[in-house]
Amino acid sequence: MHLNITVLPGDGIGPEVTRQGVRILRAVSDLGGHDFHFHEAAIGGAAIERFRSPLPPQTLDACLESDAVLLGAVGAPRYDNMPAATRPEAGLLTLRRALGGFANLRPAISHPAIAACSPLQRSVVEGADVLVVRELLGGLYFGEPRELGSTSARNTMAYSEPEVERVAHVAFKQARKRRCLVTSVDKANVLETSQLWRQVVTRVGREYHDVRLEHLYVDACAMHLMMDPRRFDVILTENLFGDILSDEAAVITGSLGMLPSATIGGDVDLYEPVHGSAPDLAGQGIANPLGAIWSAALLLRHTAKLESEAADIESAMWEVLQDGHFTRDLQRNRQGKTVSTSEMGDLVEQAAGDWLSRRHAFHAV
Repeated sequence: MHLNITVLPGDGIGPEVTRQGVRILRAVSDLGGHDFHFHEAAIGGAAIERFRSPLPPQTLDACLESDAVLLGAVGAPRYDNMPAATRPEAGLLTLRRALGGFANLRPAISHPAIAACSPLQRSVVEGADVLVVRELLGGLYFGEPRELGSTSARNTMAYSEPEVERVAHVAFKQARKRRCLVTSVDKANVLETSQLWRQVVTRVGREYHDVRLEHLYVDACAMHLMMDPRRFDVILTENLFGDILSDEAAVITGSLGMLPSATIGGDVDLYEPVHGSAPDLAGQGIANPLGAIWSAALLLRHTAKLESEAADIESAMWEVLQDGHFTRDLQRNRQGKTVSTSEMGDLVEQAAGDWLSRRHAFHAV
């Protein structure tokens, strides 16, 4: 298989964790006889420093010409006082819109290897396996008009029927591959956009007779996500709610560093860990690269259609954690060896090589 991948390391810990994701993809390419070509480009604060733009034209062109984009993180405190349109985050939002991916998939799993890492009781989180499907191109993040005045500000939450419909189909199709439950999250008792959301999702749900649909208000969902995360399978929601709930789901895993994401449905798929740039951790070799590595596995699954290889990478991650190797963020209530960012990459690469080799040997027999 031939695949062109644009790599956007970005800011803070972005380059460190992205490096580990790329090395895993290279290992898959080498062991599987694939042809993965990587092109690195600048985004966010790093691009502002070099090109005075958070998303230079050459970066956007490279992304649009690729099969997939693997991104690290953007942002730094020194840009916080800049106008919103010129901050590092503006580059990411512009990129998302340009690539066209409207469905953001964010899994959060409490594997037995990390169940003790959560601040919640093990009996509450162990076995939780939640997929948040977040609509990514609508709502408050992109609605117009928006303005910031000296004494007032305005943002607009807007959704159309086709926008809700297309992301709902993604959620129901994902649920069919899992446990056949979609929880649609809104605020239909207050917001007209949520009333439309609920109507459209209900209609789409009738096309999936094998999938059960339930509706929850966002505040109730936030509570149940902490009290009983195992009740959820696929959570479908709009842009802002999805951003908040998927970050909250980090409590299930014990760390934001464990959360990956895949943005699909557009011309080019975008993969990135959920965490931010964490500038206070940058350059110390202590960041958790598993969110980036898992994002690379999602790239194999959704863009390359290499399901077995994606599963091998995920199995390798869990094996390394089960063997007692943790980055610093996962050491809550655990006894094990603390490893650096690159050491975690080494361990996952080695374990992944074993899984991939065993699978190739099995198919060769």
